[in-house]
Amino acid sequence: MSNRELLLGDEALALGALHAGLSGVYAYPGTPSTEITEYIQGHPLARERGVHCTWSANEKTAMEEALGMSFAGKRALVCMKHVGMNVAADAFVNSAMTGAHGGLVVVAADDPSMHSSQNEQDSRFYGKFALVPTFEPSSQQEAYEMVQAAFELSERVHIPVLMRLTTRMAHSRAVVEVGSIRPQNERSYPAEARQWVLMPGNSRVRYKTLLDDYARCEQEAAGSRFNRYTDAPDRSVGIIACGIGYNYLMENYPEGCPHPVLKIAQYPLPGDLVRRLAAECQSLLVIEEGQPVVEEALRGVLPTPLPVRGRMTGDLPRTGELTPDSVRAALGLTPRPEHAPSRVVVPRPPALCQGCGHRDVYTALTEVVREYDDAKVFSDIGCYTLGWLAPFHAIDTCVDMGASITMAKGAADAGQHPSVAVIGDSTFTHSGMTGLLDAVNEHSPITVIISDNLTTGMTGGQDSAGTGRLEQICAGIGVDPAHIRVVVPLPKNREQLKQMIREEIAYEGVSVIIPRRECIQTAKRHAAAKK
Repeated sequence: MSNRELLLGDEALALGALHAGLSGVYAYPGTPSTEITEYIQGHPLARERGVHCTWSANEKTAMEEALGMSFAGKRALVCMKHVGMNVAADAFVNSAMTGAHGGLVVVAADDPSMHSSQNEQDSRFYGKFALVPTFEPSSQQEAYEMVQAAFELSERVHIPVLMRLTTRMAHSRAVVEVGSIRPQNERSYPAEARQWVLMPGNSRVRYKTLLDDYARCEQEAAGSRFNRYTDAPDRSVGIIACGIGYNYLMENYPEGCPHPVLKIAQYPLPGDLVRRLAAECQSLLVIEEGQPVVEEALRGVLPTPLPVRGRMTGDLPRTGELTPDSVRAALGLTPRPEHAPSRVVVPRPPALCQGCGHRDVYTALTEVVREYDDAKVFSDIGCYTLGWLAPFHAIDTCVDMGASITMAKGAADAGQHPSVAVIGDSTFTHSGMTGLLDAVNEHSPITVIISDNLTTGMTGGQDSAGTGRLEQICAGIGVDPAHIRVVVPLPKNREQLKQMIREEIAYEGVSVIIPRRECIQTAKRHAAAKK
């Protein structure tokens, strides 16, 4: 007996994974993927079954932990945002070489339009690069069903499977028809253990098998219920609609599309279906969210030249999210009438919360760096990146997770002084520790400020891997304990913090200052929970 639930795309995928017999989810929080793990953490079935759902230190450790669970025969899910795929890439690409034993599904949530990200990269490239099959749901219902199919495919072909969501799919709601619940796998181990040891002799053998498996995955995609060819009479154009792009297409044709449509939701690209569409139509329009992955691939799939329109030709916008209206324009349909807004909302730029400890850190830091002719502050990914905005204008760079410390070190190597790094507690344990080790090994004259708000604040207050242990971690890495300083960032302690920064800038070596005060938002939640 089935029932219906109103779910975010993230939640639909999470519930589908639980119903597929999930034994563990491994993730580092990152918008728009965070809600997948949070939903599993709060679901009674996860508690009843003892599903692992603790946050990992970063995406690479999450990928490796899930691979270990797969090795032991259990079904595992890995969740991250698209830039997290860069962190997990070493383990992810090599997991195609080891293969999977228990079902292993890797979820990458892409962020077109960069709502909360540094770039617009398209994770489908990772699927092609690693030679693993990729799924891309077009609806919340498909997200629920598709993750279950992905686990089945992973175990049938013995390979990890990538699932790609985008922001609009992850964070919009729809009614989902929910089905039966599968039991968890029993623990077991691979019959072919050789391929799990990636020494060159083993990997050469495995790579040939992987290429054969990828060809098999293309056959699977051609026959997949998620890929569908729908014929129609007007063959002036054939439409390839990928993932949520299919949703936008059908919004413009509620009575049915008059053109032949190839819906793509499972990759590798099913070449036979593409060639059939091309043979029957005078031109092609590719509707895909993100980068022109399919549009570019058509050049190698089609036997003869055929006009192909899409993002590369400017028929769809090259950057940002697709919308039903942008798709409508590409279809040559009359624009919908515009509706005047009922009220004007004044845009409000993001800002650090009132009462946030990062504010006190930046107030002190900006006052100190003005005392030097050419101080530079290298920052990182987190709430504190907002220190670039008014009224602080406190940072000079922000590139990727952990880059603050390594960039400060590199600048110091070039003679920069003062060279200051600002990083959050969660980002430090995610990918800042190795950079600190480099700095310690070379006795680099840098000052590292680990602004510790005792949580992963930017994504909603998830647990931070190093909470309560930052001093011990820094000392263990080799920072002189005399130059590991802790302070509570409050207005009354501002002069103390300023003097601390001056003293550590003057020190010709690695120093760490830890301003520690709980995130104002998590503090409110904790206070409410106590009441």
